[in-house]
Amino acid sequence: MTHTMELLGKTKVKVKDEKVVEAGEPMIEYCPLFDKVRGIKVVTSEAAADNMGFRIKNYGMCSRRRKLDTGIFVGFGASESMMTGVVRGIIDGAVTVCDGAGTVITANPHLIQGMGGFISGLSETEPIPDVIDGIERRSGHVLSPQDARIDQLDGAKWAASNGFSRFAVTVADADTAEKLRDLEKEAGVRMMIIGVHLTGIAQEDAMRILAAADIVTGCASKHIRSQVKPLVQVGTAVPLFGLTHWGKELLVERAKDVELPLLINTMPLPVLPEHKQPRPLV
Repeated sequence: MTHTMELLGKTKVKVKDEKVVEAGEPMIEYCPLFDKVRGIKVVTSEAAADNMGFRIKNYGMCSRRRKLDTGIFVGFGASESMMTGVVRGIIDGAVTVCDGAGTVITANPHLIQGMGGFISGLSETEPIPDVIDGIERRSGHVLSPQDARIDQLDGAKWAASNGFSRFAVTVADADTAEKLRDLEKEAGVRMMIIGVHLTGIAQEDAMRILAAADIVTGCASKHIRSQVKPLVQVGTAVPLFGLTHWGKELLVERAKDVELPLLINTMPLPVLPEHKQPRPLV
Protein backbone atom coordinates (compact mmCIF):
# COMPACT_ATOMS: atom_id res chain seq x y z
CA MET A 1 0.00 0.00 0.00
CA THR A 2 1.33 3.41 -1.01
CA HIS A 3 0.64 6.74 0.65
CA THR A 4 2.02 10.18 -0.24
CA MET A 5 2.21 13.06 2.20
CA GLU A 6 3.85 16.46 1.94
CA LEU A 7 5.43 17.70 5.17
CA LEU A 8 8.22 19.95 6.46
CA GLY A 9 8.23 22.54 3.72
CA LYS A 10 6.06 20.49 1.39
CA THR A 11 8.64 17.73 1.07
CA LYS A 12 6.90 14.90 -0.76
CA VAL A 13 7.34 11.66 1.16
CA LYS A 14 6.14 8.31 -0.13
CA VAL A 15 5.33 5.49 2.27
CA LYS A 16 4.92 1.86 1.30
CA ASP A 17 4.27 -1.02 3.69
CA GLU A 18 4.94 1.23 6.72
CA LYS A 19 8.34 2.35 5.43
CA VAL A 20 9.46 5.59 3.81
CA VAL A 21 10.58 4.61 0.31
CA GLU A 22 11.08 8.05 -1.20
CA ALA A 23 11.60 11.64 -0.03
CA GLY A 24 11.79 14.63 -2.32
CA GLU A 25 13.39 18.05 -1.89
CA PRO A 26 11.89 20.51 0.61
CA MET A 27 10.73 23.97 -0.47
CA ILE A 28 12.05 25.64 2.70
CA GLU A 29 15.07 25.38 4.96
CA TYR A 30 13.57 26.15 8.37
CA CYS A 31 10.17 25.70 10.04
CA PRO A 32 9.73 27.28 13.50
CA LEU A 33 6.91 24.87 14.36
CA PHE A 34 9.00 21.74 13.82
CA ASP A 35 11.98 23.35 15.49
CA LYS A 36 9.78 23.93 18.54
CA VAL A 37 8.09 20.54 18.73
CA ARG A 38 10.76 18.24 17.27
CA GLY A 39 14.02 20.22 17.43
CA ILE A 40 14.52 20.18 13.65
CA LYS A 41 16.95 23.02 12.89
CA VAL A 42 17.36 22.44 9.16
CA VAL A 43 14.68 21.03 6.89
CA THR A 44 16.14 18.37 4.59
CA SER A 45 14.86 15.34 2.72
CA GLU A 46 16.38 13.17 5.45
CA ALA A 47 14.67 15.18 8.20
CA ALA A 48 11.32 14.83 6.43
CA ALA A 49 11.80 11.08 5.99
CA ASP A 50 12.79 10.71 9.66
CA ASN A 51 9.77 12.72 10.78
CA MET A 52 7.45 10.56 8.71
CA GLY A 53 9.08 7.50 10.24
CA PHE A 54 8.42 8.99 13.69
CA ARG A 55 4.73 9.43 12.84
CA ILE A 56 4.47 5.86 11.55
CA LYS A 57 6.16 4.45 14.65
CA ASN A 58 4.39 6.57 17.27
CA TYR A 59 0.98 7.22 15.74
CA GLY A 60 0.63 4.35 13.30
CA MET A 61 0.21 6.67 10.33
CA CYS A 62 -0.27 4.94 6.99
CA SER A 63 -0.75 1.63 8.80
CA ARG A 64 -3.43 -0.57 10.37
CA ARG A 65 -2.13 0.66 13.77
CA ARG A 66 -3.31 4.21 13.06
CA LYS A 67 -4.19 6.01 16.30
CA LEU A 68 -7.49 7.84 16.05
CA ASP A 69 -7.62 9.02 19.66
CA THR A 70 -4.79 11.50 20.08
CA GLY A 71 -4.24 14.61 22.14
CA ILE A 72 -3.61 18.20 21.20
CA PHE A 73 -0.64 18.82 18.89
CA VAL A 74 -0.65 22.64 18.80
CA GLY A 75 -2.81 25.16 20.60
CA PHE A 76 -4.14 26.70 17.42
CA GLY A 77 -4.33 24.24 14.53
CA ALA A 78 -6.97 23.51 11.93
CA SER A 79 -8.06 20.22 13.54
CA GLU A 80 -7.97 21.67 17.06
CA SER A 81 -10.13 24.59 15.94
CA MET A 82 -12.65 22.34 14.18
CA MET A 83 -12.79 20.10 17.25
CA THR A 84 -13.61 23.07 19.47
CA GLY A 85 -16.10 24.36 16.90
CA VAL A 86 -18.12 21.14 17.06
CA VAL A 87 -17.98 20.99 20.87
CA ARG A 88 -19.26 24.58 21.11
CA GLY A 89 -21.90 24.17 18.40
CA ILE A 90 -20.35 26.70 16.02
CA ILE A 91 -20.21 23.98 13.35
CA ASP A 92 -22.02 20.65 13.27
CA GLY A 93 -19.27 18.61 11.66
CA ALA A 94 -16.26 18.59 9.37
CA VAL A 95 -15.16 17.27 6.00
CA THR A 96 -11.52 16.40 6.39
CA VAL A 97 -9.03 13.69 5.36
CA CYS A 98 -7.20 10.75 6.92
CA ASP A 99 -4.45 8.46 5.70
CA GLY A 100 -5.85 5.02 4.97
CA ALA A 101 -9.34 6.43 4.40
CA GLY A 102 -9.27 9.56 2.21
CA THR A 103 -12.07 12.08 2.67
CA VAL A 104 -14.02 11.66 5.92
CA ILE A 105 -17.16 13.39 7.19
CA THR A 106 -17.86 13.36 10.93
CA ALA A 107 -19.57 15.18 13.79
CA ASN A 108 -17.28 13.54 16.36
CA PRO A 109 -14.89 16.26 17.64
CA HIS A 110 -12.42 13.75 19.07
CA LEU A 111 -12.21 11.93 15.75
CA ILE A 112 -11.59 15.22 13.94
CA GLN A 113 -8.60 15.81 16.21
CA GLY A 114 -7.48 12.18 16.14
CA MET A 115 -7.34 12.11 12.36
CA GLY A 116 -5.97 15.61 11.80
CA GLY A 117 -3.70 16.39 14.73
CA PHE A 118 -0.59 14.81 13.25
CA ILE A 119 -1.38 14.86 9.55
CA SER A 120 0.26 17.09 6.97
CA GLY A 121 -0.60 17.51 3.30
CA LEU A 122 -1.99 14.12 2.35
CA SER A 123 -2.10 13.98 -1.46
CA GLU A 124 -2.87 10.29 -2.02
CA THR A 125 -3.62 7.26 0.09
CA GLU A 126 -4.95 3.73 -0.17
CA PRO A 127 -7.70 2.10 1.88
CA ILE A 128 -6.68 0.39 5.11
CA PRO A 129 -9.64 -1.67 6.37
CA ASP A 130 -8.69 -1.37 10.06
CA VAL A 131 -8.45 2.43 9.78
CA ILE A 132 -11.77 2.68 7.96
CA ASP A 133 -13.40 0.44 10.55
CA GLY A 134 -11.97 2.56 13.37
CA ILE A 135 -13.33 5.73 11.78
CA GLU A 136 -16.77 4.22 11.25
CA ARG A 137 -16.90 2.94 14.84
CA ARG A 138 -16.28 6.53 15.93
CA SER A 139 -19.19 7.84 13.86
CA GLY A 140 -17.16 8.91 10.87
CA HIS A 141 -18.32 8.41 7.28
CA VAL A 142 -15.61 7.45 4.79
CA LEU A 143 -16.57 8.94 1.45
CA SER A 144 -15.04 6.24 -0.72
CA PRO A 145 -13.87 3.19 1.28
CA GLN A 146 -13.14 1.18 -1.86
CA ASP A 147 -10.30 3.48 -2.98
CA ALA A 148 -9.77 6.05 -0.16
CA ARG A 149 -10.33 8.88 -2.63
CA ILE A 150 -9.60 12.43 -1.49
CA ASP A 151 -12.38 14.65 -2.81
CA GLN A 152 -13.46 17.49 -0.56
CA LEU A 153 -16.13 18.72 -2.95
CA ASP A 154 -17.87 15.34 -3.05
CA GLY A 155 -17.40 15.08 0.70
CA ALA A 156 -19.21 18.39 1.14
CA LYS A 157 -21.99 17.22 -1.18
CA TRP A 158 -22.44 14.11 0.97
CA ALA A 159 -22.49 16.20 4.16
CA ALA A 160 -25.08 18.60 2.73
CA SER A 161 -27.27 15.67 1.66
CA ASN A 162 -27.05 13.89 5.00
CA GLY A 163 -28.19 16.39 7.58
CA PHE A 164 -25.16 18.65 8.03
CA SER A 165 -26.03 22.32 7.68
CA ARG A 166 -23.09 24.28 9.18
CA PHE A 167 -19.88 22.36 8.62
CA ALA A 168 -16.18 22.93 8.07
CA VAL A 169 -14.28 21.77 4.99
CA THR A 170 -10.50 21.72 4.70
CA VAL A 171 -9.13 22.62 1.26
CA ALA A 172 -5.65 23.06 -0.19
CA ASP A 173 -6.44 24.86 -3.45
CA ALA A 174 -8.42 27.84 -4.69
CA ASP A 175 -10.44 25.92 -7.30
CA THR A 176 -12.01 23.66 -4.68
CA ALA A 177 -12.68 26.58 -2.35
CA GLU A 178 -14.58 28.45 -5.07
CA LYS A 179 -16.56 25.37 -6.07
CA LEU A 180 -17.51 24.85 -2.43
CA ARG A 181 -18.94 28.38 -2.31
CA ASP A 182 -21.05 27.59 -5.37
CA LEU A 183 -22.23 24.35 -3.75
CA GLU A 184 -23.02 26.20 -0.54
CA LYS A 185 -25.56 28.36 -2.39
CA GLU A 186 -27.03 25.44 -4.32
CA ALA A 187 -27.41 23.22 -1.24
CA GLY A 188 -28.59 25.93 1.16
CA VAL A 189 -25.94 25.20 3.80
CA ARG A 190 -23.10 27.13 5.46
CA MET A 191 -19.53 25.96 4.98
CA MET A 192 -16.60 27.04 7.10
CA ILE A 193 -13.87 26.80 4.45
CA ILE A 194 -10.42 26.35 5.97
CA GLY A 195 -7.44 26.71 3.64
CA VAL A 196 -4.56 24.46 4.65
CA HIS A 197 -1.20 23.33 3.26
CA LEU A 198 -0.60 26.57 1.35
CA THR A 199 3.19 26.67 1.17
CA GLY A 200 4.19 27.54 -2.39
CA ILE A 201 0.74 28.73 -3.49
CA ALA A 202 0.88 31.08 -6.50
CA GLN A 203 0.06 34.77 -6.06
CA GLU A 204 -3.24 34.69 -7.96
CA ASP A 205 -4.34 31.45 -6.25
CA ALA A 206 -3.52 32.99 -2.87
CA MET A 207 -5.77 35.93 -3.72
CA ARG A 208 -8.59 33.59 -4.77
CA ILE A 209 -8.45 31.37 -1.69
CA LEU A 210 -8.29 34.40 0.59
CA ALA A 211 -11.48 35.65 -1.06
CA ALA A 212 -13.26 32.29 -0.67
CA ALA A 213 -12.11 30.99 2.72
CA ASP A 214 -13.15 31.74 6.31
CA ILE A 215 -9.79 30.71 7.77
CA VAL A 216 -6.39 30.07 6.21
CA THR A 217 -3.10 28.83 7.57
CA GLY A 218 -0.05 30.94 6.87
CA CYS A 219 2.22 27.90 6.33
CA ALA A 220 5.39 29.19 4.65
CA SER A 221 3.51 31.17 2.01
CA LYS A 222 4.86 34.60 1.15
CA HIS A 223 1.75 35.39 -0.91
CA ILE A 224 -0.71 34.55 1.87
CA ARG A 225 1.31 36.70 4.27
CA SER A 226 1.59 39.65 1.88
CA GLN A 227 -2.10 39.68 0.86
CA VAL A 228 -4.01 38.60 3.96
CA LYS A 229 -6.21 41.13 5.77
CA PRO A 230 -7.44 39.10 8.74
CA LEU A 231 -10.04 39.96 11.34
CA VAL A 232 -8.10 37.85 13.82
CA GLN A 233 -4.72 36.12 13.88
CA VAL A 234 -3.63 33.31 16.19
CA GLY A 235 0.06 32.53 16.36
CA THR A 236 2.90 34.48 14.78
CA ALA A 237 5.26 31.85 13.35
CA VAL A 238 2.85 29.58 11.45
CA PRO A 239 -0.33 31.56 12.08
CA LEU A 240 -4.00 30.89 11.43
CA PHE A 241 -5.89 33.86 10.01
CA GLY A 242 -9.63 34.36 10.53
CA LEU A 243 -10.95 36.15 7.44
CA THR A 244 -14.68 36.32 8.14
CA HIS A 245 -16.74 36.97 11.26
CA TRP A 246 -17.61 33.26 11.40
CA GLY A 247 -13.96 32.28 11.09
CA LYS A 248 -13.08 34.83 13.75
CA GLU A 249 -15.73 33.35 16.05
CA LEU A 250 -14.25 29.88 15.69
CA LEU A 251 -10.68 30.97 16.46
CA VAL A 252 -11.69 33.13 19.41
CA GLU A 253 -13.70 30.20 20.79
CA ARG A 254 -10.66 27.96 20.35
CA ALA A 255 -8.63 30.45 22.41
CA LYS A 256 -10.79 29.64 25.45
CA ASP A 257 -9.44 26.08 25.43
CA VAL A 258 -5.76 27.03 25.20
CA GLU A 259 -4.27 26.59 28.67
CA LEU A 260 -1.28 28.90 28.26
CA PRO A 261 -1.66 32.63 29.04
CA LEU A 262 -3.02 34.73 26.17
CA LEU A 263 -2.48 38.34 25.13
CA ILE A 264 -5.62 39.85 23.59
CA ASN A 265 -5.03 43.22 21.96
CA THR A 266 -6.10 45.31 18.98
CA MET A 267 -3.51 46.18 16.33
CA PRO A 268 -2.99 46.18 12.58
CA LEU A 269 -2.73 42.63 11.23
CA PRO A 270 -0.93 40.50 10.27
CA VAL A 271 1.81 40.54 12.90
CA LEU A 272 4.76 38.52 11.57
CA PRO A 273 8.04 38.96 13.48
CA GLU A 274 10.79 38.26 10.99
CA HIS A 275 12.87 36.11 13.32
CA LYS A 276 9.93 33.72 13.90
CA GLN A 277 8.99 33.01 10.28
CA PRO A 278 9.72 29.92 8.18
CA ARG A 279 12.68 30.45 5.84
CA PRO A 280 12.54 31.11 2.98
CA LEU A 281 8.93 32.06 2.39
CA VAL A 282 7.73 30.61 -0.93
